[in-house]
Order: sequence, then structure tokens, then C-alpha cells
Amino acid sequence: MQLFIGGACAGKREAVVRHFPAACWQRIPPRADPVDWLAVLEPGVGLEPVGALVVTGWSAWLEAALDREPDDDRLRHELAAALAVILEAERDHGLTMILVLAEMGRGIVPMGHRDRRLRDLAGWLAQDAASLAEQVWYVRHGLAQPLRQVKPPGD
Repeated sequence: MQLFIGGACAGKREAVVRHFPAACWQRIPPRADPVDWLAVLEPGVGLEPVGALVVTGWSAWLEAALDREPDDDRLRHELAAALAVILEAERDHGLTMILVLAEMGRGIVPMGHRDRRLRDLAGWLAQDAASLAEQVWYVRHGLAQPLRQVKPPGD
């Protein structure tokens, strides 16, 4: 799994396109269950020729999830389950899964409880995804800086 993270309008999309020009892009619908939505990646759905799949829409999903679930621990568990499904799909289909996440943790801490929850959950998602990703890219001003790269076994 690859992770591209950066602020709004930082150039994440362009950085992904530079590194994975033939990738297919999918956006998680805001009110979808990410595990159910990712179930479309079951064997035999024809993803194998794609090679790389970019998954976006995490911020909108998090915002919608705040309205339906008051327990942040349950939301973090849902996110962990979605990341597990992504890794499984990557392995089962021979895909490179690419997550694009918005960096929300810089700047002034918002006063509103909901806005703080959103930033906390986005930060936990970023931490969990970064811990699982083979490569993490931080994008700022259109520049993609590799932050973490795990060497494949045998290198």
C-alpha cells in the first residue's frame, strides 16, 4: 500500500498521477461502510489488469461518520477494518493500493468538539495507514517527499 498525504490543494492528485499514471481512481461514498464498499474488490471482478487503485474520499467519509457514530473508538475500529480489507485486496489481486489522505493536524486546534473529533480521527487514520504502508509520501507545494519506504523482502 502507498500513502500520499498533504494539505488541501497541496498537489496530492498530481503526485499520484506522476508516480502511478495508469492507476484507476475510486472514491469512497461519504455514507458508505468502507468495508462493504471495498467488498467490490472480491476476486473475479476484473481488477487484475488495473495494476494500481487509488482510494480517495476519506475526509468526506469521516465527516459523515461523525454524524452516525458518537464513539471514536468504534470509528477507529471501522477504519482499521477498512485498511485490513485494502491490504487483503492488494495481496489477493496483485494490486498496488494507493490511499490519498488530507492532512488536517496542522494549524490552530478548532474550538468545536465535532471539528476536533474530525481532526483526531483523520490523524488516527493517517497514523494507522502510515504504519501499514510500504511507502509514505508527504506532498506540499506540489513536491512529494518520501517519508517512509519499506524495502521488499530480499532487498
